[in-house]
Amino acid sequence: MSANPSRRQFLASTAAAAALTLPGARLFAQDPASITLTLDPAAAPLHHVPADFIGLSYEVQQLVDPNFFSPKNTGLVRAFKDLTPNGVLRLGGNTSEFAWWKPTPSTPEPTHPVTRVVEGEPPAAYYAVTAEAVQNLAAFLHATGWTCLYGINLGTNTPERAADEAAFAAKTLGSSLQYFQVGNEVDLFKMHLRDPKTWSVDAYLAEWIPIAQAITARVPDAKFGIPDIASDITWLPKIAELWSSIPNPPKVTTVSHHYYFGGPATNPDVNIPRLLKPNPKVQHNADVATAAAQKMSARVRMTEGNTCYRGGKPGVSDTFASALWSADYTLLLAFNGYSGVNLHGGTGKSVANSVGGILPGDTMLEQSGSTPSQIATHPHPFYTPIATFPKPTGDEYLLEPVAMGMKFASAFAGAEILPLNFNPGEVNATAYFAKLPGGHFSLIVLNKDATRDLTLTIPGKRITVKTELLTGPSLDSRETQITPGRTIKPTSAGLTVTIPKSTGMRFTTV
Repeated sequence: MSANPSRRQFLASTAAAAALTLPGARLFAQDPASITLTLDPAAAPLHHVPADFIGLSYEVQQLVDPNFFSPKNTGLVRAFKDLTPNGVLRLGGNTSEFAWWKPTPSTPEPTHPVTRVVEGEPPAAYYAVTAEAVQNLAAFLHATGWTCLYGINLGTNTPERAADEAAFAAKTLGSSLQYFQVGNEVDLFKMHLRDPKTWSVDAYLAEWIPIAQAITARVPDAKFGIPDIASDITWLPKIAELWSSIPNPPKVTTVSHHYYFGGPATNPDVNIPRLLKPNPKVQHNADVATAAAQKMSARVRMTEGNTCYRGGKPGVSDTFASALWSADYTLLLAFNGYSGVNLHGGTGKSVANSVGGILPGDTMLEQSGSTPSQIATHPHPFYTPIATFPKPTGDEYLLEPVAMGMKFASAFAGAEILPLNFNPGEVNATAYFAKLPGGHFSLIVLNKDATRDLTLTIPGKRITVKTELLTGPSLDSRETQITPGRTIKPTSAGLTVTIPKSTGMRFTTV
């Protein structure tokens, strides 16, 4: 399926053919040499991937338009279901710290606390979340089959108002509510909302616990995610260490953090070669986060992230390269036992409001000679998984490349991750192996290399497989396609298959 049906379609020249050796498969490359991949379908699973592993993240401010997350917004409903039938919508972002709860049209705006004025940043801009928006959200979730992580203001809120909003949200969303997230990127509060001299993990918990307890008093079965940090991964083990000393702690089901590859858009280090290069920080964060979650008897989830923070970078975040990146990143978190991943997006206005009112990538397009009309029709923000394209008859919602990568990886939703041994040598490639819910086996190989193909020879006893490709005309193209392959019955001589450069390939037993 094309990322944008209205654009010129990219047609794959051929469907790939391959076979999978079971049991004890051993795949190795003939050119270049010394590349091996060993599979053992009989091995004990490493992790179970939840069926709702795939998710999206939006700013809470998106709720200002009560018709956005609404079953009447049929284009968005279709796009969500196209991405995955069992997803998780997370509402949070920088704007969540300036929301106030407005249960009735006559509810007056409360007096807001004085926040720090930061040079170069806009003043705080408050907005209301209404009962209508939450009611429409509930119907939207029912229409899509998704559930929700509901963000509540910590930065400028009170326990009483937080509890009022949570009680209404819990009653209205019902089983569609997974948990409450109180606070967004709390490790960065020292930059704009709190005194940097006194802000710490202890100070955060001293504020978070009273709000969580007030919510629990109104919603006895309330569940929470914590702490939703931006980048300081050391917060997670610190919280885990302190957790056992908290009397009657609120029910925390998920330890959460964010991850952006780099940014902002003006940073020259944000480019396609670096985006596709393995980043040791991802595995380091996963090791720290999963250890903290285990200590708290909780799950771990990456609740907000993408390629380039502050809205993404045109020519990187909106290209086929981002599809290969998101597929690999999603699968790596599944391999590490995460409960899910939420990539951030939304409308250009909501994301721009969260980062000061403008998207840095717009300036880059202006400098490159793009006209205002060309910029206006470009996906905003540049990293958004689901883009909004204006049409005379309304808005058209389309899966962008980064979403297509997640969709390709979503084949492992509900599966059991199995161990494998893969050594691609100098080729920039990764591989993931799983047993699917129906008992079939699936192997995904992502050749992210820009110049080298990956050739695998599959000898021995084999079974029939079908294949799929994740492709694009070029790494910097805004086209992405998932191409179903044909069913292959291998010959007795074995099979050699080449995974072309810049291509993802999935093998599934029939």
